[in-house]
Parts: sequence; structure tokens; C-alpha cells
Amino acid sequence: MSDESTVEEVVTSFILNTCRLRPQFTKPAVEAVADCVALTTLHPRNDYEEEEVDYIPLTTGSVAEFYIEPMLPHIGDIDVMYHCSNELAIPQGHPPPTQLPDEFHNFVEVLEIIDSHLTGYVYLELRYLLFECVDEGRYNAVEYEMECDRPSYLVHRPNLIDRYNCGYSLKTGHGPAIYNPAYQIFLPVDRVPCVHCMMWPPEAADWPTRHRNYGWPDSATVDRVISNGCDVVGVAHRQCRQHEWMGKHQWRLSFSRAEIVLLNSWMPVQQIVYHVLRVFMKTERLTDSADNSQVGTLSNYHIKTLMLWACELKPRTWWTDDLNLVRICTELLHHLTVWLIEARCPHYFINNCNLIDSSFNFETIHSRLISISKSWLSSWFVNNYIRRCSQMCPHNVSRLFVTSVRLRNCRMRFQRLLIGDETLHFTT
Repeated sequence: MSDESTVEEVVTSFILNTCRLRPQFTKPAVEAVADCVALTTLHPRNDYEEEEVDYIPLTTGSVAEFYIEPMLPHIGDIDVMYHCSNELAIPQGHPPPTQLPDEFHNFVEVLEIIDSHLTGYVYLELRYLLFECVDEGRYNAVEYEMECDRPSYLVHRPNLIDRYNCGYSLKTGHGPAIYNPAYQIFLPVDRVPCVHCMMWPPEAADWPTRHRNYGWPDSATVDRVISNGCDVVGVAHRQCRQHEWMGKHQWRLSFSRAEIVLLNSWMPVQQIVYHVLRVFMKTERLTDSADNSQVGTLSNYHIKTLMLWACELKPRTWWTDDLNLVRICTELLHHLTVWLIEARCPHYFINNCNLIDSSFNFETIHSRLISISKSWLSSWFVNNYIRRCSQMCPHNVSRLFVTSVRLRNCRMRFQRLLIGDETLHFTT
């Protein structure tokens, strides 16, 4: 075996054997639950009846998507989406519902999702008011008549909690999120106000039925995704944020619920590849928050999209036969480079929706990615991933990382340190 192949094998073995199944009660998971509970204790006022309504929270992002626990910390913040119990979105032209889950209020405003000129971005127009008839066991709908002092199109509400004077001190965070330092225990918390749609959106109508050669996602997973519907979050397309009207009224379709289901259906190796790609892109400063910049940048969402397409378009054997994390990551980074050169990143759910365009300046990024070879990436993992792990260990373990020749022995030492913890298996 060549020295290059040896290092690739060492890197692969090390990362696989230091990733464990996530314990049920990790600090981020507990904090996410605590934050959701805190949200449910807040009761904003109903605009019409002066009654209190509820916030309905959902943990999203890395805490909800990863079931692995790598040695390197991989969760930077807590993401919580929440919607009001008196609001609901429906696709344009769809009749208002007559039945709603118990979590909804007895009075509900129904907002119709109106497509904008940009795929994946929409407007929300108030169309119906629902009143629960307890005796009939259903909701009755009346069409909304626009009031002079109230516009029919919903505006963004980055300070939604403040709007209801709940005595809850918040400041705006990334994009549509609300960052709450007061409740921070270990990690910052990003709260994203949204409007929930219980139906799968027509914009993504082709996703459930499109042909899949390799059986992922399977029909049961697709059914679970569809049953969760989608959400709409208050953020305009970056090209429209300076527009006086669109910057306040344009919303984005969110598939966070779908992504949680899909990522939890991945094989362990696929979750690990997603993790190490994120570490690589962040360490090399190739990603940033796309919502925070008027200049196009790569974000974790582009990496997630790359992985979702790879999981669907590549056979299981591509991931598992002669398992080599360095090879897999190198090929995926080169595929990302092709996207950047062609100025295209196809949305995973919505046809004809490009997550990058010609206004993005990726020349520096794709020139760096295209030059990546397996040998270079192997060395990168040794120097930037494995050595970072070594710094978290007692001295008698970390000193074994001085030369890559000793990495095999070091990996065995790590395995012994993990006694009592469940490690992952990659034979299937």
C-alpha cells in the first residue's frame, strides 16, 4: 500500500471510529428543549379578540438533523422555528381547511401563498378568517374584507415577540432569526418566526414523484416529508432586500421539516461526510451566512444541497464499498466546483430554482476547490481535523500525533478512550 493510500485509510478509520451515536440528552439538545418550553410560556395577544394565543416551536438545524456525535464539536447554535397558533398558510387557490390540529387557536387567520417573480420566494395575503364551532367539530371560514388600517399582505416580523409586548428582550440575529442572549446557556439561540403550511407546496409538486434510480429517499420517507408540509419565513431574496415594498413583504419557502426527516434517514457515513465537509468549508473560510450579505456567498445550505443530491443520485455502493472518506469528499468538492463554474446550484425540492446566480463571485473559491487532490485533502485532514482532536486529549495521547506514521496506534488509543460509548458501524 502506498504512503498516500495509507494516510487516506488512517484518516477514514480515525474519523469513522471517533464518531459515535449521539447520546439522547446532549447539552445542545437539552438547551433546544428548554428554549422551546420557554417559547410555549409566552402568549401574545390576538389582534381581533384580545385573547392570548400560543407560539408553536420546532427545533431545526444541526441539533435536529444530526444523530452522530463527532469528536469535534459540530453544533454552533440552536435553531428554533416557531409560528403562532392563530395563523396558517395555504397554497394559492386552495380552499381553507375545516379541520385543524388541537394546537391551533379557535380563531385563525388564513394567509394565501402567492408566488413572486423569483422561484422559491412568495408573498402572504390574508384571505380567510376561521372560527371554530365546537358543537360542529369544525372550523367555519369567512373571506377577509380588507380594512383601511390593515394591509392584506403580511410584512416581515423579525421582532414578532416584541410586537406583542411580552416583556421579552430580544435582538435581531442572522437573516430572519431572532437571537436571544438572555436565555443562552451554552450556545446562542436563533429563533425564526414563520407561518406554517400544513400542505406540501405546489412549487415543489414534482419532488415526491420524480424518478429515483437508487431508492433514496424511499416511499415511506417521502410520505413522512409530505405529511409535514412546509413553512414560510420572513426573508426577501438578497436582490430584493433594498426594495421598499418587496424587502418587507417577500417571504421564502422553508423546507426545514423535510430536511430533518431526510437527514435522519441518511446512513452514518453520509452524516459524517456532511459533517467533515462543513468543517472543511468553515475552516478554510469558504462559507458564510448567505442571509447576512448582499454579495453572494456560499453557506452551509449549499453544502446540504450538495449532499441531498448526492444521496439521491449515487448508489449505496458509492458510499460503502471500499469506504474512503477522502475520496468521497474530494469528488463532492469537485462537483461543487462544477456548480460554481456553471453558476448553478439546483434547489433540491423546487424545480427551476437556482441557489446561486451570475451575481455571485466564486472565482477564488472554485479555483481553490478545483485544485484539491486526495493527497492534499488527506494532509489537510491530518493537520486540521485529527490534530485538532488530539488537542482535546490528555498529553500522553496527543503526543502520538507528532507524525502521521503513528496515527494507527493513536486511533487505537482513541477507541480505548471511548469504552462505554456506542460507536457507529459501516458494514451496511
